Amino acid sequence: MKTNIIEYCLQKKGATQEYPFGPEPLVIKIKDKMFALIFENIEKHTIINLKCDPVIADNLREQYENVRPGYHMNKKHWNSIALDGSVPEPDLFAMIDHSYLLVVKTLSKSLQNSILEN
Repeated sequence: MKTNIIEYCLQKKGATQEYPFGPEPLVIKIKDKMFALIFENIEKHTIINLKCDPVIADNLREQYENVRPGYHMNKKHWNSIALDGSVPEPDLFAMIDHSYLLVVKTLSKSLQNSILEN
């Protein structure tokens, strides 16, 4: 599942991967702004942190046991999701899409237009 998630993130237009903190975590960015962070926690479970609208974040945390406030992140705007199969992959992809678009919307209008053009 982890490989599918990484590949999906990197298929986003302009997405790049970096390891700015050492061998972990994997940080996936758009124009130097992070939209996904993938790491293993102390129990060796793979976790992905994704940016999220606060209202949607609360709803997802209520809906899924393994969606929690962002680990080492702003807990209002980030979720940590365990990649253990408890959240269906299509739902994870939708969360990644949401995170990506939230970050794209923080970019300049010209960058937004160049990224969102088909």
